[in-house]
Amino acid sequence: MLQIAPQQSSIRIGISYLSDAGEAVREIVDTLDTSDSCFLLVFAPDRLDPDNLAEALDQGFAGVPVFGCTTAGQITPEGYEDDALLVVSFPKSRFRCATLLVSPLKPLSIKQIAADVHRLSAQFQKTANWNRLALTFTDGLSKQEDMLVAALAAGLGEMPVFGGSAGNGLQFRETSVLHMGKFHRNAALVLILETDLEFTGLGFDHFLPTEKQMVVTEAVPGERMVLELNGAPAAEEYARLIGVPVDQLSPQVFAENPVLVRNNTLYHVRAIQEVQGNGGLSFFSAIDVGLVLTLGRGQEILRTLDEELDVRNARGKSPEFVLGFDCFLRKLEIEQKQLREPASRILQARKVIGFNTYGEQHCGVHVNQTFVGVAFFEPQRRDLH
Repeated sequence: MLQIAPQQSSIRIGISYLSDAGEAVREIVDTLDTSDSCFLLVFAPDRLDPDNLAEALDQGFAGVPVFGCTTAGQITPEGYEDDALLVVSFPKSRFRCATLLVSPLKPLSIKQIAADVHRLSAQFQKTANWNRLALTFTDGLSKQEDMLVAALAAGLGEMPVFGGSAGNGLQFRETSVLHMGKFHRNAALVLILETDLEFTGLGFDHFLPTEKQMVVTEAVPGERMVLELNGAPAAEEYARLIGVPVDQLSPQVFAENPVLVRNNTLYHVRAIQEVQGNGGLSFFSAIDVGLVLTLGRGQEILRTLDEELDVRNARGKSPEFVLGFDCFLRKLEIEQKQLREPASRILQARKVIGFNTYGEQHCGVHVNQTFVGVAFFEPQRRDLH
């Protein structure tokens, strides 16, 4: 069990590695003081049954709102982990929240969700001199994140939105979000936060475009399925361009050979999930016929991780903590290169807490193979030096 004392941070953290959901929650309840909690965020490992975990959390933290999701890994004060039940307590003295469960997520109405989140924001009474942002946690297998972030942008206007898609380890079977005592499939959770802390958003990857391009010539957009690239079977053409036999394509290969989509002057990763039996490729983000995909070339991942997390506020102060949503494919690449330990040391030093996702939401866009986060800083009036 690990707990961050309240005087060390604006949040408190509980962790358990026990294999039984009830016992794991009881271990955290016994050591994590939630008497002043506004709400808890829970990031669950895929080894724990979601329904048993939800029941245990509801009983163990009765009276405290609990939100969260299943994950493809956790980021604790020790760095990357796979089997940690991570519970983060946000105190009433620093945070207020309003929540909305979008269920079912598919079919999705952009107009309805935009209206619902706009109403939620309008009815959430503002606190003078506090700052607002929104967090979203989404069923990572719903294939609805692109439309969801568009709806949130329409409904919340200038309010920044950060989020991650729920994971299921490397199983890709079932992902869910936790809201008020139950894990929900085919759903998304929206939290509007108010805080007296200052914050800044983060979003970065470590890829540059190459000269190798592919055009989607046949696809099933609703299923994020590409059937043909450059007029050839998709898996075959992709494998040819990266120089790997089709039968050796895997999540690890996809992690090191991503495809990028250009948006004005920026490139966003459109990560490949898996090869389909028909020779097609399924993606973690929206695709369509005519879309131009560019192969990406990786930069040094540890250097970019450390540099991009080295954020300061206007007074040169480092964050109290960083809430991070880090793509599981980044973690896979780090592990494949045997860099997990140094990467974890960087995350630890930069005070990152969060989880590994099946996709990330940032600046009104659903992306992949990206680190998205929120760095929280002490407000100026509380600085003592």
